[in-house]
Amino acid sequence: MAKNIQAIRGMHDIVPVQSPLWQFLEKTVERTLVAYGYQEIRMPIVEKTELFKRSIGEVTDIVEKEMYTFEDRNGDSLTLRPEGTAGCVRAGIENGLLYNQVQRLWYCGPMFRHERPQKGRYRQFHQIGVETFGMNGPEIEAELIFICARIWEALGLHDIELQINTLGTSVERAAYRQHLVEYFTEHKDSLDEDSLRRLDSNPLRILDSKNPSMQALNDAAPKLTDHLGEVSREHFQRLQQLLDVAGVRYQINPRLVRGLDYYSHTVFEWVTDQLGAQGTVCAGGRYDSLVEQLGGKPTFASGFAMGEERLVALLEEQKVQREDDRPHVYFINAGADEQTEALQLAEQLRSGNAALKLVLNCGGGSLKAQMKRADKSGASVAIILGERELQQNEVSLKYLRSDREQQLVPILNLSAHINELIDKEII
Repeated sequence: MAKNIQAIRGMHDIVPVQSPLWQFLEKTVERTLVAYGYQEIRMPIVEKTELFKRSIGEVTDIVEKEMYTFEDRNGDSLTLRPEGTAGCVRAGIENGLLYNQVQRLWYCGPMFRHERPQKGRYRQFHQIGVETFGMNGPEIEAELIFICARIWEALGLHDIELQINTLGTSVERAAYRQHLVEYFTEHKDSLDEDSLRRLDSNPLRILDSKNPSMQALNDAAPKLTDHLGEVSREHFQRLQQLLDVAGVRYQINPRLVRGLDYYSHTVFEWVTDQLGAQGTVCAGGRYDSLVEQLGGKPTFASGFAMGEERLVALLEEQKVQREDDRPHVYFINAGADEQTEALQLAEQLRSGNAALKLVLNCGGGSLKAQMKRADKSGASVAIILGERELQQNEVSLKYLRSDREQQLVPILNLSAHINELIDKEII
């Protein structure tokens, strides 16, 4: 007997009992983004490896250790996308969407990183990303944060904290980086293995260390805010004013640096303490230099990405009531003749009401077996079409979730009757 083939470690199936919560999340986010004037863009899952080396940075953990990279038959180095922003920028440049234009874009799909799988962190994970182009100033950053807050409200989620910080300009950050290297070099004996590796390549990431033994050292490190110029300070202050006026609560986190090299000025994260170590459910910021870095004309840019697995887990943790996706009707038929008639009648009912959720029994089965399937489906009512009903041009309606009496309904009146039951929320 052949051995079962299992899914790849860190890559999971989303089975039918789970998918309604995913659909609820994605539909809610899409409705919110469309209401703000954002348009969907779809990019390939596979990109040239160079795209991520140039955007994310060759000395980042993602590029050095986590990317799924391979050579295709032509000898080209290709990579399964580890994040969506670089691909969106590439698509914008290639399709002429960015230069001297304003764009509000969003996308949804799988990303891939070869990390150690744990709760909330997988090798295939799903993100909803939002990217904006051609807009300077903190107003668009505030809009992105407002969108997130509105999504949490629409989903019924609570206890998600907003943390913000500023990284200033690339010039300011470079000068600060030197101070940081000098500080950590003086305390080299206190650095853990990850921090020692980052000291020369990406010292700002040391500040983001989750190692408790590093906290006191990081707390005493030089602060980037002390090395910002007037323009950068005003930019960050203006953002705070916009959030204050809108009543959006936030915490300034000076150690929030983000894991990707292309960020500047505002960065933000939405975090929760209800998911263990993987508490960040959404993160983003401004990345004005990335478009030029990837070969386009200088373009203002900002955006965010939210992790679907973590948000679904939070919906489950907080027991959020999603939209009811159970069918209204389960259609039962007694035999071959009734099956043909039932199939045609089911299509007529669907044509008469686009919102009708109807499941037709297929594959035969006794009346008792079909009734069990009807009950298991969650339907509110069963339509029964047997030999007697077919001869009388009527159907039996059996209510499965209430004590209403079973009734006979003429086939000619069935569509109007079902629509009335739906309109009155009886089913």
